[in-house]
Amino acid sequence: MALDDDEFAALVAEHDRDLRRLAFRLVGDRHAMDDALQDAYVKAFRALPRFRGASSPRTWLYRIVYNACLDHLRRRRTYAQLDEAVATPARGDAVAGRAALASALAALPVDQRGAVLLVDVQGFTYPEAAAVFDVPVGTVASRLSRGREALRAALAPTREGAE
Repeated sequence: MALDDDEFAALVAEHDRDLRRLAFRLVGDRHAMDDALQDAYVKAFRALPRFRGASSPRTWLYRIVYNACLDHLRRRRTYAQLDEAVATPARGDAVAGRAALASALAALPVDQRGAVLLVDVQGFTYPEAAAVFDVPVGTVASRLSRGREALRAALAPTREGAE
């Protein structure tokens, strides 16, 4: 069940916006996101003849993008804070809340951040995320649990702030 060029173009067009969000939040800036996505889309296009439908096309594409982001992070070894993630205009406490969330998300280890982004933000099921990461479902669950706990701890009001 190989995808043809038109099906691939439709798959990318359908998921590009969400893939951009995922890549941006994984690598930390727009230039790095563009580089990682370009690498991923080229790799995916070249891999079209080998796609046999063992996973859904969506899962297959997300896995390629996720791995391209990891490769980019390994090459770069550092990543910027997610300041641009709060670019949506908002007022008052909402801006502070978005900035705190972006900072807390950026501080997570990449495996936990990836699990939170795919399951909680992109709506992947545990088995779909496991296929993207090429890990058992239980590993996704533990990464997600640790990531959520770290986010709760980072975003919880401090005792001083509550008094």
